[in-house]
Amino acid sequence: MKRRAILSVSDKTGIVEFAKGLEAAGLEIVSTGGTAKALREAGIEVTSIDQVTGFPECLDGRVKTLHPLVHAGVLAMRSNPDHMKQVEELGVTLVDVVAINLYPFKQTILKEGVQFEEAIENIDIGGPTMIRAAAKNWQDVSVVVDPADYGKVLEELKGGGVSIETKRLLAYKVFEHTASYDALISNYLRGQLGITFPEVYTPTFEKAQDLRYGENPHQNAIFYKEIGHFEGTLAAAKQLHGKELSYNNINDANGALDLVKEFDVPCAVAVKHANPCGVGIGDSIYEAYVKAYEADPVSIFGGIVALNRECDAKTAEELAKIFLEIIIAPSFTADALEILTKKKNIRLLELPAVAKKNTPAMFDYKKVAGGLLVQNLNCELFDEANFKVVTKRAPTAAEIETMKFGMTVVKHTKSNGIVLVKDNATVGVGPGQTNRITALELAIKYAGDKAQGSVMASDAFFPFPDCVEAAANAGITAIIQPGGSVRDQESIDACDKYGIAMIFTGTRHFKH
Repeated sequence: MKRRAILSVSDKTGIVEFAKGLEAAGLEIVSTGGTAKALREAGIEVTSIDQVTGFPECLDGRVKTLHPLVHAGVLAMRSNPDHMKQVEELGVTLVDVVAINLYPFKQTILKEGVQFEEAIENIDIGGPTMIRAAAKNWQDVSVVVDPADYGKVLEELKGGGVSIETKRLLAYKVFEHTASYDALISNYLRGQLGITFPEVYTPTFEKAQDLRYGENPHQNAIFYKEIGHFEGTLAAAKQLHGKELSYNNINDANGALDLVKEFDVPCAVAVKHANPCGVGIGDSIYEAYVKAYEADPVSIFGGIVALNRECDAKTAEELAKIFLEIIIAPSFTADALEILTKKKNIRLLELPAVAKKNTPAMFDYKKVAGGLLVQNLNCELFDEANFKVVTKRAPTAAEIETMKFGMTVVKHTKSNGIVLVKDNATVGVGPGQTNRITALELAIKYAGDKAQGSVMASDAFFPFPDCVEAAANAGITAIIQPGGSVRDQESIDACDKYGIAMIFTGTRHFKH
């Protein structure tokens, strides 16, 4: 009985060698368009699809394989006598192998300035239909969508036939492929229509790398990346040195990166356990890092540092003095790399677009048991036009600038969060507490003597005046907070009592 293989691929990697192997195994090669041309040029005998169907390709190639004489050969179950009788009566040749990968929709929509019409034209119709049909009949048809599987199929054919285990795996890969393909199309069309939250949400991600383990060694983990233009994200970072990244590394590094993006001036951010422990800005990246380090020399040990300027030798010498898990920078000078790569395990991540801002079009996901929470990224900080001085004493110009710095940092601190800042650096961070007074007490404890003359930023309002009382006792001179408590006046009165200036922003920044 004649045996047939249908080959039609956009990605022609390895297709000639695969076709030669199938030909040597006695299969008739049926192909279309550019694939057929490439195979013939390689000396392979090819039957065109219209020779099978008796119907010419038409509509600019939109209709080629959508024909009963093709699909009956793919879908006929060899174990079903009625199927076998029908295909014999209809003169249908059975198909043993289908190798198809789809029109490059992803590559098309990622092109700069791509037009809607071009994107639509790169939606494959016949390809998904063919591979889904072959995968449905997986017991009888070997269907290949990944060129990496060509060798395995040929090897098993030489050994007498493709195993049932391999066929099942190949079928699974088809439905993963088509699911991702369709999700990309729906996501693209949703974006074109300006729909943010659809009734059914089907995102698609690609594997970026395996991880050694999850949050803890007994948990398995992997890092997937979104598909699209994400130059300023960790998914686009290039690791220059060090051990493989871990789950916690990536999570913490993302927090450091999100915060350092907020600053246009030279900035260094140190993060430990998903919270900033030291943030500094300065005239140079060296000055910024020294301030970030001195903000909390204890907590930064074993932490992650993100820089928004090239890491030079002078800064690298300071970074190398302590144990750090990761350093992220837009680039590293040759001298800096020579210094830092002497430390065997430190991970160095190069991210040229480190300063590229996040946008509200990017989503923040939180998985909960039985569901998924999805929201736009928090890309708003405050509208300075809405600042409201609520105390008798207005803050000085210097205090206002320090307040802005503090609110920027506390936005990226787990709630309840309090941040104390002074001289363009954090001096105390109180993150993730179940009440705001404890968060402030922690920040004051970390700050020590540096709390005197500092400015306090809070991610949300004060429900009681206790935070103002503690601030006054620590020597804090000004406070910035969202306001909005029914008991705001009690905190305002306390500030007036101690001569503390306070601004309401009207914008809350819970981070959980």
